[in-house]
Amino acid sequence: MMLGKRAEEVEPMLNKYLDDASLSALTQVRIVHGSGTGVLRQIVRDMFTVASFSEVFRPGKRAKVANGVTIVKLGK
Repeated sequence: MMLGKRAEEVEPMLNKYLDDASLSALTQVRIVHGSGTGVLRQIVRDMFTVASFSEVFRPGKRAKVANGVTIVKLGK
Protein backbone atom coordinates (compact mmCIF):
# COMPACT_ATOMS: atom_id res chain seq x y z
CA MET A 1 0.00 0.00 0.00
CA MET A 2 1.42 3.33 -1.03
CA LEU A 3 -1.03 5.67 0.62
CA GLY A 4 0.80 8.66 2.07
CA LYS A 5 4.12 7.81 0.45
CA ARG A 6 6.26 10.39 -1.29
CA ALA A 7 6.79 10.20 -5.03
CA GLU A 8 10.48 9.27 -4.67
CA GLU A 9 9.60 6.32 -2.40
CA VAL A 10 7.23 4.69 -4.88
CA GLU A 11 9.53 3.17 -7.51
CA PRO A 12 11.90 1.29 -5.15
CA MET A 13 8.98 0.13 -3.00
CA LEU A 14 7.03 -1.07 -6.03
CA ASN A 15 10.06 -2.86 -7.52
CA LYS A 16 10.58 -4.78 -4.28
CA TYR A 17 6.89 -5.67 -4.07
CA LEU A 18 6.88 -6.95 -7.65
CA ASP A 19 10.08 -8.96 -7.10
CA ASP A 20 8.49 -10.56 -4.04
CA ALA A 21 5.28 -11.26 -5.97
CA SER A 22 7.25 -12.86 -8.78
CA LEU A 23 9.22 -15.06 -6.38
CA SER A 24 5.90 -16.12 -4.84
CA ALA A 25 4.62 -17.07 -8.31
CA LEU A 26 1.69 -14.64 -8.12
CA THR A 27 -0.03 -13.99 -11.43
CA GLN A 28 -1.81 -10.80 -10.39
CA VAL A 29 -1.30 -8.07 -7.79
CA ARG A 30 -3.26 -5.07 -6.59
CA ILE A 31 -1.39 -1.81 -6.06
CA VAL A 32 -3.19 0.55 -3.66
CA HIS A 33 -1.96 4.09 -4.33
CA GLY A 34 -5.07 6.10 -3.47
CA SER A 35 -6.88 8.70 -5.52
CA GLY A 36 -5.58 11.95 -4.02
CA THR A 37 -3.93 14.26 -6.53
CA GLY A 38 -3.15 11.39 -8.89
CA VAL A 39 0.64 11.73 -8.66
CA LEU A 40 1.23 8.26 -7.18
CA ARG A 41 -1.25 6.68 -9.60
CA GLN A 42 0.57 8.27 -12.53
CA ILE A 43 3.99 7.12 -11.30
CA VAL A 44 2.71 3.55 -10.85
CA ARG A 45 1.00 3.38 -14.21
CA ASP A 46 3.95 4.99 -15.99
CA MET A 47 6.20 2.28 -14.56
CA PHE A 48 3.98 -0.43 -16.03
CA THR A 49 3.88 1.27 -19.41
CA VAL A 50 7.61 0.62 -19.84
CA ALA A 51 8.04 -2.46 -17.63
CA SER A 52 8.63 -5.91 -19.05
CA PHE A 53 7.33 -7.78 -16.00
CA SER A 54 3.68 -6.94 -16.53
CA GLU A 55 1.44 -8.13 -19.32
CA VAL A 56 -1.55 -5.97 -18.51
CA PHE A 57 -2.54 -3.34 -15.98
CA ARG A 58 -5.85 -1.62 -15.38
CA PRO A 59 -7.73 0.44 -12.79
CA GLY A 60 -9.74 -1.33 -10.12
CA LYS A 61 -13.26 -2.42 -11.07
CA ARG A 62 -15.46 -0.90 -8.39
CA ALA A 63 -16.33 2.71 -9.20
CA LYS A 64 -15.71 3.76 -5.61
CA VAL A 65 -12.03 2.74 -5.69
CA ALA A 66 -11.20 2.46 -9.39
CA ASN A 67 -8.81 5.42 -9.45
CA GLY A 68 -7.14 4.47 -6.17
CA VAL A 69 -6.09 0.97 -7.24
CA THR A 70 -4.16 -0.51 -10.15
CA ILE A 71 -4.51 -4.21 -10.92
CA VAL A 72 -1.47 -5.77 -12.59
CA LYS A 73 -1.33 -9.12 -14.38
CA LEU A 74 2.25 -10.29 -14.08
CA GLY A 75 4.15 -11.77 -17.02
CA LYS A 76 5.80 -15.15 -17.00
